[in-house]
Amino acid sequence: MKFLTKVLKYLLVLVVVLVAGIAIFVNTAPQFGAAAEGTRLARMKASPEYREGAFVNLIPTSMDMSAGQVGETLEEFITAKNTRPDQPLPVDFADKVPPSDSLLHITWFGHSAVLLELEGKRILLDPMLGPAASPVPFFAQRFAYRAPIDMAQFTNIDAVVISHDHYDHLDYGSIQKLDAQVGHFYVPLGVGAHLERWGVDSTKITELDWWQSVEAEGITFTATPARHFSGRGLTDRNSTLWASWVVQGRKNKVYFSGDSGYGPHFKQIGARYGPFDLAMMECGQYNEKWKAIHMMPEQTMQAFLDLKGKVLLPIHWGAFNLAVHPWTESVERLNRANRTNVFIATPIIGTRYPVATHPPTQRWWEPLVAE
Repeated sequence: MKFLTKVLKYLLVLVVVLVAGIAIFVNTAPQFGAAAEGTRLARMKASPEYREGAFVNLIPTSMDMSAGQVGETLEEFITAKNTRPDQPLPVDFADKVPPSDSLLHITWFGHSAVLLELEGKRILLDPMLGPAASPVPFFAQRFAYRAPIDMAQFTNIDAVVISHDHYDHLDYGSIQKLDAQVGHFYVPLGVGAHLERWGVDSTKITELDWWQSVEAEGITFTATPARHFSGRGLTDRNSTLWASWVVQGRKNKVYFSGDSGYGPHFKQIGARYGPFDLAMMECGQYNEKWKAIHMMPEQTMQAFLDLKGKVLLPIHWGAFNLAVHPWTESVERLNRANRTNVFIATPIIGTRYPVATHPPTQRWWEPLVAE
């Protein structure tokens, strides 16, 4: 009995030390960001989307799973197959001369990171360019590429647009490396607190609520609704806003979904701002258990039609495995759901192309899929 009591005491001490260590790590490590306070917090509280201490979605959105579902999901992650490519992905990171015309060019870097070259401006969307989509380097590691992403190529960036503060969209290391080359950051309410902790000057940050717009040198940035959530730590769920974005120049208009479950907001955005020359749409890391916050591929296609898009670029795939489906399943299902001859762009990572031309549709992933 005494031995058992002693063992239990040691276990209790171990648990206390572990919990304390985690708490210290979360509260001191810079990658977790910072909480809003002062005038920033006051502005957040004044938002129509902020209720009872947190931001909310336009429609009821459950993100909770039962204990049984959690256990089932963990088992699925352990037993899932083909969630990562078994060889490095092809890339096209060759030096590129900036376009001399006014066409809209895009370059996809995997997952949701995209460079827009819009009417002479260079705009980075959700530039998660680091090695791991998590606060620790050994979890959610990026797929191997045949050549690494060279951060030195990201010079003279006019704007960075962030959809929300999850690690696979807002990366501490990437922001630190990009900051000196970035003219301005456009983010949803509250996200500026993270950037400021990481050294970004407050004068370079604009925070917007849904349906708010700001114009800068001929480009208009509008934060629009999404159906998702936020949080970087253990106790900050929904403490900052999440958003999709409309980026509009004098000749071109694009939509960036960020992360979102399907909902009526897509038709609302399409009615207000469509049609779009390009719509970058979440298509990956989904599951029936969390379809309220991540669209299934067939819903991605419907959302694109709701938006009145012309070219669809599937994003949120091709870099990380954050769900249990095979890593190419999302883009394959999206193509099968294309019953109206939608132009689906599937460029090789790092390829830049003008959107007005016929989009690249090569199925570059097929030779990489194990039989």
